[in-house]
Amino acid sequence: MLITFESNAHTDVTMFADIAESLIKMMGHSGTIPSAIAAKDVPQALEHLKKALEADSPEELNKTDNEDDEEETEVSMSGRAFPLVEMLKAAAKENQAIMWYQNK
Repeated sequence: MLITFESNAHTDVTMFADIAESLIKMMGHSGTIPSAIAAKDVPQALEHLKKALEADSPEELNKTDNEDDEEETEVSMSGRAFPLVEMLKAAAKENQAIMWYQNK
């Protein structure tokens, strides 16, 4: 299942539902899909998300580097969140809401 985030301030962002739900919760939202964040609440959601991602970072950095280089490298949560963070920044700057829904 895919979730799409929309805002008039940024191009749409689509990601897998499990990652999207985690990021929605990191923003301080209930995780309800579909839903939205009002323009006035976007800056706070961005701060919540940034703090949650920073809290996850030390765990990601402590993973062993002894893994074989030929194996697939895992994409960090910060890496997965990057497009959404950029959308939140743009929405905060332009005072725009963000909404998300499940793709059919």
